[in-house]
Amino acid sequence: MYSMISIGTNPPAPPAHKPPVDEATLLHKQLLHGPFWHRIPAYRDITDEQFLDHRWQAKHSITNAPKLLAALQGLVSKAFLEDARQGFAHAPMSVRVSPYLLSLIDWSAPEDDPLRIQFIPLASHRLPDHPNLELDSLHERADAPVPGLTHRYIDKALFLPLDTCPVYCRFCTRSYAVGVDTEEVEKVPLGVNEERWRQAFAYIASRPELEDIVVSGGDAYNLRASQITLIGEALLALPNIRRIRYATKGPAVMPQKILSDHEWLDALTRIVDRGRTLHKEVVIHTHFNHPNEITGITEDAMNRLMERGITVRNQTVLQRRVNDSAATMKLLVKRLGHVNVHPYYVYLHDLVKGVEDLRTSLDTALAIEKQVRGTTAGFNTPTFVVDAPGGGGKRDAHSFEHYDRATGISVYTSPSVHEGTQYLYFDPIQPLAAETRARWASPPARAAMIEGALAAARARAR
Repeated sequence: MYSMISIGTNPPAPPAHKPPVDEATLLHKQLLHGPFWHRIPAYRDITDEQFLDHRWQAKHSITNAPKLLAALQGLVSKAFLEDARQGFAHAPMSVRVSPYLLSLIDWSAPEDDPLRIQFIPLASHRLPDHPNLELDSLHERADAPVPGLTHRYIDKALFLPLDTCPVYCRFCTRSYAVGVDTEEVEKVPLGVNEERWRQAFAYIASRPELEDIVVSGGDAYNLRASQITLIGEALLALPNIRRIRYATKGPAVMPQKILSDHEWLDALTRIVDRGRTLHKEVVIHTHFNHPNEITGITEDAMNRLMERGITVRNQTVLQRRVNDSAATMKLLVKRLGHVNVHPYYVYLHDLVKGVEDLRTSLDTALAIEKQVRGTTAGFNTPTFVVDAPGGGGKRDAHSFEHYDRATGISVYTSPSVHEGTQYLYFDPIQPLAAETRARWASPPARAAMIEGALAAARARAR
């Protein structure tokens, strides 16, 4: 017989092998609660019921400088607002910021706030684009058999059913399509179009090797409940499809939707449950970049998803002055685990037009990854990756064939995607030595540096 341990028994703790830990130092458990939005004058009279309603959040999202000015009266200087107005004017990405996000920014020091940096551009911080930048740097359209469907990896495809989001991130790699036209970019239209969707489903059905579909955009948060159902049922009905990921920034920027849009959450839950009965996986992939994005409201929303058996994984973008320190990344990873979100990837920032101030070097990623590994369990430790420009796909950051820290050029290969092709990633130029910056400014010298890196990678492969 097995003996039972008395619930009322409290034996003394065994001798410690590690120094005691003060629970007050476990910062990942310390989430923001209460009506923090009252710090914003425009939201001082907003009730809990209003602020926790996704419809109120969507209706009052900030989309232009005049709205920002109205919301921030008395909080920031006129010089800051003018800087932001000019930043909006030259941004390649449309601007949309939820009241929830706006309330999390430290408006006593907005220039350095990690959330402001991600969503509200300042003209004074803008740097010249890298000379090798392309608008669609990942060449998603080059691998698209039908508009809005990228088939790059053997068994996975990326489906873009729409081109809108609950917020617009400055660093978005799809600034070529997402949002409305700006002064800098005329967008490729990928709006909701069920005929286009049917073409995508027909292609997916015709490719027996395809097993995994990412439903992104835009953002799956902006799909209506009926559209969540239509897409999910169409994909689950295909015998070859084993996995579906609904990709959304929403939990990080508007967790209220999970708590108040019952029709949308019920539709997603039905698709997840239907997948489970078919022995197929349906999950959410989301996008937290900084610990300050995770609040008590986030925890409530993630608890709601967990109660319904919905797995959530996270993909972070490494950004300068946002999360490019080991301490910040460790706290982010631990806080994600605390609210039952699995850290999956940390991406080096793609080469995106108009946001060179956000990019970090590959060396920075390698150093942070070394510090993060071992912070928590392996299944909650993200892989640091480079999404190889030109269509090479995601490569482990450590797997470069060649990396010259002096020139900032790294070379990757992707045998399972395009055998024999070399892919180049470029560190930002500004931090490089003055002599190297001068070489980048000269097209012949630039070409010589790139050819030298490719030759060095080829030599190593022999």
